[in-house]
Amino acid sequence: MIRFIQRALDSDVGHSFRTSPMAILASLIAFICVFCAVFAPWVAPHNPFDLATLDLMNARLPPAWHPDGSTNFLLGTDTQGRDILSALMYGARISLAVGLASVALSVIIGVSFGLLAGFLGGWVDGVLMRLCDVMLSFPPILIALLIAGVGRAMFPNAHDTVAFGVLILSITLTGWVQYARTVRGSTLVERSKEYVQAARVTGVAPLRIMRRHVLPNVMGPVLVLATIQVATAIITEATLSFLGVGAPPTSPSLGTLIRVGNDYLFSGEWWITIFPGAMLVLIALSVNLLGDWLRDALNPRLR
Repeated sequence: MIRFIQRALDSDVGHSFRTSPMAILASLIAFICVFCAVFAPWVAPHNPFDLATLDLMNARLPPAWHPDGSTNFLLGTDTQGRDILSALMYGARISLAVGLASVALSVIIGVSFGLLAGFLGGWVDGVLMRLCDVMLSFPPILIALLIAGVGRAMFPNAHDTVAFGVLILSITLTGWVQYARTVRGSTLVERSKEYVQAARVTGVAPLRIMRRHVLPNVMGPVLVLATIQVATAIITEATLSFLGVGAPPTSPSLGTLIRVGNDYLFSGEWWITIFPGAMLVLIALSVNLLGDWLRDALNPRLR
């Protein structure tokens, strides 16, 4: 394990990371956010969703540095007396889970379709690319709203797991197109190279050629795109939750927290919506900066 880490740090990508202060800062911020989200039950000072611990007398308390604030609630409380800091950790947990799951599904679907379209060509390529064109003709947020709304109408009393499944599906169906088009373009280049022609001559099955030979050589752009799309998926989830068709109210995400706090923004309780918004910006900005660094680090022209 130590040797693997040492080789990774000594590689071109590792050297690029060590010499980029922006990449180090972005990775540090992303690590802190992810760590607090994953270990929220142990890191958070309170459980904001345990009704037995909530006290309406603690509702709308300002942050601890305010004269009317309390040291028990560093970032204040919301209208139900929930600790904002703890709610951020639990909310980021949901946002990150939805974002990562939707991007993973988008990569699987998009890469599969892109490989088939680029390697097989013909009517398969035509059908899949026309499907991509149809998906691109609609605004992504509109498709996500439509699917999430239909899912809510079909399963009005569904369990939280079903609600999250519908939310992940709605984001996935708007994100796989970019992977498909990217992989298709790379596959069109790779399929005409000598190693692919040699594999065909020796009788290797087309599926094996795509999986063992072509796929590893087209994953570079996919990794960069997936890194950037994580931030986009998180923002899309927050947008849907803000509009009321995202995460269920019993398990609010950052978007739900922003929507709830938005009703009290101009009544003086600014912290209820400002801190969730700042958390969302930090996560999205750090992931985008890491994606920009990875794009430059994997570009051989910049080495």
